[in-house]
Amino acid sequence: MRVTVLGAGSWGTTVASVLTRRDHESLIWARDPAAADEINAKHTNERYLAGFPLPERLRATADLAEAAAHAELLVVGVPTGAFRATLEKVRPDLHPWIPVVSLSKGLERDSLLRMTEVIKDVLPGHPAAALTGPNLAKEIMAGMAAATVIATEDLAVAAELQRVFRRGLLRVYTNHDVIGCEIGGALKNVVAIATGIAQGLGVGDNTRAGVISRGLAELTTLAVAMGGEPSTLSGLAGMGDLVATCISPHSRNRYVGEQLGRGRSLDDILAEMGQVAEGVKTVHAAVQLADRHNLPMPITRTIHRVITGDMTAEHAYDGLLRSHPAGHESEPG
Repeated sequence: MRVTVLGAGSWGTTVASVLTRRDHESLIWARDPAAADEINAKHTNERYLAGFPLPERLRATADLAEAAAHAELLVVGVPTGAFRATLEKVRPDLHPWIPVVSLSKGLERDSLLRMTEVIKDVLPGHPAAALTGPNLAKEIMAGMAAATVIATEDLAVAAELQRVFRRGLLRVYTNHDVIGCEIGGALKNVVAIATGIAQGLGVGDNTRAGVISRGLAELTTLAVAMGGEPSTLSGLAGMGDLVATCISPHSRNRYVGEQLGRGRSLDDILAEMGQVAEGVKTVHAAVQLADRHNLPMPITRTIHRVITGDMTAEHAYDGLLRSHPAGHESEPG
């Protein structure tokens, strides 16, 4: 199959590499022509995956029209802030009816749409799916075992996509609950910032475990309010992705939180990283969704105050403990 992956970041490049090793004719689109040239000439992507050789058969291009025309399957791994605009640009050159798979975990800030909803809005008639789960790019590139979920309402389409993506130690499961899978993938980044703050403040593993557990309850409450299934959030797209993102040193969102906990400014942290931490943007949409569904979501709201500068990271933990008394464990908060 001819597969195009849009986005040459760490995860997009990893997925393109997996697909190439699965014997698909893969083409990756890089916004930066120099990145495309590096992949073609040196078979590396040193900015995002330093030290990991890429398959020699993996081709790259900076020409978006070429990338779109190549695809019998389109995989989109650009940041959520560029997701809609990128789809609009590929639309004229895209073959009709081909599936479109989102790798991006977040929410569109103004519309509050999930990424598969953006796909359906911009590319009507194309089956939309999300690939999500505890998928740290460098571990998969290193050949470590991992599991992921392909989520789409049509399980026949999901089964075909499962066949395309699975390879070696990468186990690919299917799930019909797209809402639950996408909300889990988006909101875990916000909880990871909170967990990172705990790490930066040095408040202890008990605290971090509490934040992860209550964060899971919080994102489950939102997903169910939006029509998702609670069991989804106890699986790979919920708890699995949440744990990996909250504890891994490779997690950008956890790193942002850790640096905030150490007293650094958000602007300095993001400038140093030079990469997107989706939780920083997702938290704005998450608060609006909490308001829409009349949900307390204290962790999300507190991280929003930290990100917007209304509260310091240190005061955030004091505030959570004092202003949100614990009730029954089945309740949010």
